[in-house]
Amino acid sequence: MHDFTIFNDTKLKFGTDYIDAELSEDLAQYGHKVLLTYGSGSIKASGLYARVMDLLKNFEVYELNGIAPNPKIDSVRAGQKLVQEHDIDVILAVGGGSVIDASKVIASAKFYQGDPWDLVLNPSLRQDIKQMPYLDILTLSATGTEMNKGSVISNPETHQKLGTFGPQTPRVSYLDPTLTYSVSKWQTAAGSIDIFSHLTEQYFDRASTDVFDGMIEGVMRTVIANAPLALANPDNYIARGNLMISATMALNSLVGSGNENGWTVHPVEHELSAYYDITHGVGLGILTPRWMEYILDDSSLSKFVQFAKNVWHLNGDDDWKLAHAAIQATYDWVKSLEVPTTLPGVGIEDEINFQAMAKSAVEVGRLANGYKPMQAQDVVALYQASMTNDHFED
Repeated sequence: MHDFTIFNDTKLKFGTDYIDAELSEDLAQYGHKVLLTYGSGSIKASGLYARVMDLLKNFEVYELNGIAPNPKIDSVRAGQKLVQEHDIDVILAVGGGSVIDASKVIASAKFYQGDPWDLVLNPSLRQDIKQMPYLDILTLSATGTEMNKGSVISNPETHQKLGTFGPQTPRVSYLDPTLTYSVSKWQTAAGSIDIFSHLTEQYFDRASTDVFDGMIEGVMRTVIANAPLALANPDNYIARGNLMISATMALNSLVGSGNENGWTVHPVEHELSAYYDITHGVGLGILTPRWMEYILDDSSLSKFVQFAKNVWHLNGDDDWKLAHAAIQATYDWVKSLEVPTTLPGVGIEDEINFQAMAKSAVEVGRLANGYKPMQAQDVVALYQASMTNDHFED
């Protein structure tokens, strides 16, 4: 076990009553001028926008809308212009991970006079400047951004999708499972896979420990069980609530404490999203079972047996069969959520960009520090293996 420090100052408010009762008071602590950030307008269709605006009637409100999935640097630039021109005090992000991620970088960009893409390329710059306070109302269970310092921002012009970290987590995050009732089946499935992938990236680590493994296994079982329930009955409060808190716990720095290895599947998928703008969680679902096959060897066999028994409730005397059965179970679960399980299924029909994407993934994602290191040719092979389902559908 490695040394570690756990720090998180987000006040998490889970339940149906906190927004109406406490949002105005929570915001007022930080000032009068509010930047309201949101996405394509689904919060207007659901009535959440009108509800929030009523709660903000005593504030001076500016709006930044249209923040897209795989949030683009242009939205951050637009936000930077607003917060600087109007000397805005606090940001309220209403939406999923993309809206919150962009808002985090905007919160730093107020105090930076250059292009905010610099803050993505060089996150250390964000540690040396102030950051605006920001709060969020979460509407999608997926990324865990509501209780961490991280953001992932895309630059379509350079085919880059990169992570950046600020100095602070959200001041307050409101988690109301009823706000996810209207989330589509596609996004519910993609979000659930994203949660599961966050967990696998931290579970398969050379420095993992019993206490955190046990936590991860419990959250994995929760996601596996509740994703199908939410798909079958979108208004299932228990299922939606379990997914929501699972997303938060999967990436608030707790369960990965003391780990030594970097992540692999996320950097590899970020290249797919950067080049093809596919849904992040679906890309993770395609890659994860193939990556599991890649990392399975003599040194990881015992971990896969643990995964098979404690997560998938599989039993048997042949460890190799158990390990492969667990990987198959992972694939089958992803498929059961009715999302594509190959790259052609998300519109990637050829291998023309594989070499460039693989090179970038290895360099930017530092894949040499993964649970099992990957070179560019290994990433290309992973992409190629994801072109068909032949291995899993035999």
